[in-house]
Amino acid sequence: MNLAVEVQTLKDSLRIDGVDDDKLLQQYLDTAENYIKNAVGEKDIKEFYQLPKVLSIYQTAVYALASAYYNNRSALGSVQAYTVDLTLDSIIAQLRGMYDTFMYQTEGSDEGN
Repeated sequence: MNLAVEVQTLKDSLRIDGVDDDKLLQQYLDTAENYIKNAVGEKDIKEFYQLPKVLSIYQTAVYALASAYYNNRSALGSVQAYTVDLTLDSIIAQLRGMYDTFMYQTEGSDEGN
């Protein structure tokens, strides 16, 4: 199982045909992945993100944020600003809770050894 988020899946969700924006969409996916990981926890622990109950939530958050970046491209300018979608905020909060539980259980099992 990997963390793969695909440009084609993002394009399908945005109903984009053609390849003109592929590089831009990949940048948005990369940025969204980094944003989510930084918002959830300081350590990039692949074991956490590969948990079946985490992976689909993580991927949904990445696609939602990358879609928001694409749909609100003017928000990346210096004039307008858009807040992060409330749905995305709730997904990040859920991932943070799951991450904290994972870290507690992982650190607890390390102390027992």
